[in-house]
Amino acid sequence: MVRPKKHLGQHFLTDHSIAGRIVDALNTASGDTVLEIGPGTGVLTGLLLEKEIRLLPVEIDSESVIYLKQKWPVLDDLIIEKDFLKMNIDDHITGPFHVIGNFPYNISSQIFFRVLDYRQRVPSLVCMIQKEVANRIASPPGSKEYGILSVLLQAYFDIENLFTVKPGSFFPPPRVTSGVIRLSRNNTVTLPCDEKLFFKVIKTTFNQRRKMIRNSIKSILLNLDSDFELLSKRPEQLGVPEFIKLTNWVESQQTAEL
Repeated sequence: MVRPKKHLGQHFLTDHSIAGRIVDALNTASGDTVLEIGPGTGVLTGLLLEKEIRLLPVEIDSESVIYLKQKWPVLDDLIIEKDFLKMNIDDHITGPFHVIGNFPYNISSQIFFRVLDYRQRVPSLVCMIQKEVANRIASPPGSKEYGILSVLLQAYFDIENLFTVKPGSFFPPPRVTSGVIRLSRNNTVTLPCDEKLFFKVIKTTFNQRRKMIRNSIKSILLNLDSDFELLSKRPEQLGVPEFIKLTNWVESQQTAEL
């Protein structure tokens, strides 16, 4: 078998003890569906196949697909050779599914946004990403790392920074330290606001994060003749409850203007 080459910014994990810790961190029950994103050389895949789960690895790289099928023939009917960011998950999974993977560093944020699209169906996610991104996602309001993904993911998931992985655990070694995080779906079924507008308000304000919200939100509201308390703050000062409050205020203003 020919080992697949590094692709899409991916560095292959070679430390099997780390792989075991990642797999063990995913809380699954017998019969659960698990979507593995970017299995690469299968360091997680082999361990996942030992569990009583329905495993669906998603791999875009044809070399990796060939390698994985040769190593584990059972994957012939399981592996999905597609781009996770573009695939229609409903074609393969109809119910809830867990997510696991060593995410390629350069598309990890896009993967999280895609997971948010299916937030009602993802009870948990465990992944390894760049440590800086892991810290950003878990950051509380008021920190410099706190941003769009922090708010959106924290609105629907409890987030745990599990452990750090040094560059020497990969081939080839990356130039950065990695981090493993776990997202567990919280009890929020729907937010008490227009969720589409909630996403828009967060993205709009953080796109100009140095400005007060009064100035950054102008593209949504033209009439800002108001003393609403949150308008004088910057986005990194607001937690999920405050963004919900801001979203409801924006909606009330839009309704009033019609």
